[in-house]
Amino acid sequence: MEDEEGEIYDGIRAQFPLTFGKQSQSQTPLELIHNSTRRAAPQNPNPNPQIGPPRPPPELPFSGPPPPPPAGSSAAPDEDEDVMVGPPPPPPGADSGDEDDDGPMIGPPRPPPAQASDSEDEEEEEEGTRFRIPLSNEIVLKGHTKVVSALAVDHSGSRVLSGSYDYSVRMYDFGGMNAKLQSFRQLEPSEGHQVRTLSWSPTADKFLCVTGSAQAKIYDRDGLTLGEFVKGDMYIRDLKNTKGHISGLTCGQWHPNKKETVLTSSEDGSLRLWDVNDFKSQKQVIKPKLARPGRVPVTTCAWDSEGKCIAGGIGDGSIQVWTLKPGWGSRPDVHIEKAHSDDITGLKFSTDGRILLSRSFDGSLKVWDLKKMKEPLKVFEDLPNNYGQTNIAFDPDEQLFLTGTSIERESTTGGLLCFYDRSKLELVSRVGISPTCSVVQCLWHPKLNQIFATTGDKSHGGTHILYDPTLSERGALVCVARAPRKKSVDDFEAQPVIHNPHALPLFRDQPSRKRQREKILKDPMKSHKPELPITGPGHGGRVGASKGSLLTQYLLKQGGMIKETWMEEDPREAILKYADVAAKDPKYIAPAYAQTQPEAVFAGSDSEDEEK
Repeated sequence: MEDEEGEIYDGIRAQFPLTFGKQSQSQTPLELIHNSTRRAAPQNPNPNPQIGPPRPPPELPFSGPPPPPPAGSSAAPDEDEDVMVGPPPPPPGADSGDEDDDGPMIGPPRPPPAQASDSEDEEEEEEGTRFRIPLSNEIVLKGHTKVVSALAVDHSGSRVLSGSYDYSVRMYDFGGMNAKLQSFRQLEPSEGHQVRTLSWSPTADKFLCVTGSAQAKIYDRDGLTLGEFVKGDMYIRDLKNTKGHISGLTCGQWHPNKKETVLTSSEDGSLRLWDVNDFKSQKQVIKPKLARPGRVPVTTCAWDSEGKCIAGGIGDGSIQVWTLKPGWGSRPDVHIEKAHSDDITGLKFSTDGRILLSRSFDGSLKVWDLKKMKEPLKVFEDLPNNYGQTNIAFDPDEQLFLTGTSIERESTTGGLLCFYDRSKLELVSRVGISPTCSVVQCLWHPKLNQIFATTGDKSHGGTHILYDPTLSERGALVCVARAPRKKSVDDFEAQPVIHNPHALPLFRDQPSRKRQREKILKDPMKSHKPELPITGPGHGGRVGASKGSLLTQYLLKQGGMIKETWMEEDPREAILKYADVAAKDPKYIAPAYAQTQPEAVFAGSDSEDEEK
């Protein structure tokens, strides 16, 4: 029997792979990973109904059985029976049985049935559930030291570009990025100039970088420089005769369909169309219409969805739209004077070409009908804006549009993302992004279904990515779930040897002689007067002053047997103390003059003769 059981076991075991039954290493479930990035639920300052399923009413103190429903409520069925919000209602006879039951009630009391007067509230809540905004989770792409003013995500949603006031551009790749969320490349397009706009080409193989300088740059997908547009001659008065911009750029966008056409705007008061294949001169120069002759900066520009119209925000507060057609010139087809009371920071066309959105420093967002441009359809106020790159974005279906707000000094609210309903032109929701930083750029990617918002201040900046694991795809979900690689014992990283020849004294710039002289005078060793050379022997001189002199004299001097006091005495007193000895026992000079000059001529003092 045992042999038969063994044969049966071996036969069954042969039907399964060798790894069957082995314990695999435990992996962190995706739910726990996404729970770590879940956003805290702040208090929603929106007075309108919230986004998402309706909340049940607050619990009231319960005493006794729940009240029965009104008589006419069960007989009025809903017209929309396909869509049901919340749990299914109890059967009609369930309430009648509870009246006779005197036992304790388990669970919270049932909410009261909807009255006829609550039908309007239900309709608003049902409309609120139409917009499924991915807001449950959030990650932040860090690395910048100042506010992030430029943002661009390619059409596939695999690479993200962020530009900042710290003069750098960082490139992120979702496919190669792990949970550390680090950029794979950092660029500095123009030294000392802020990055203002980034834009991908239609094929996503190149991108445009616009900085505060007069020359825009083109990079390939990996961040290698392909070219730089030429700068114009600033001494030529007519802007149409220059080959490029002569002042700092303000905005730039790639053509939505043509991969060789680029649009830029500048502080010199012009818009220019460029050919990427020719960096030496522009294709077209557009000069806005002005009330007075002069140079008024063009603060922003935008293409429509088909690339047939160009919109520009002018420094005098006007919005001008040009239609690209054969023989077109600088005269605008649409001119809205005093559209805003301050500089315009963002313009956005809808895909269907019906409306135009504008954002300004005056704290407003205006909706314009392209067929009736005299007055705006709607004006949204109380949207503080302190950055010239604050933009507007649509959701993938263009049912909503969103914009960011800046922080004011005396305000208690942080940077917000405000969502508006396009059809009803009303506020839908406000989402707090950062309590201490302003929101500048925003973007809702259609393929990823994720919302990007750039924030920052004078000390740091980042790109916030909002997503929902049940609604979003790829992007942030991929890099968050990918844990960083663990270091192995066999890992080896060679320490790089840094060769810096300019740090050697041979390559250093010689300091000025004046500073060098002052530095030498402060040094006690270099400023010490050198000693006189030794002329003869004797302990009264300097023969025993150093350790290299006579050993006996040095030892006597260190032991205190030889005292050198002549340097501290007065020379005249040192000579006069031998006057009595010379008078009583003359040895050297006096005996030589004893016969010829018995009395010393200079024995007396000059002062005594003068007194006489």
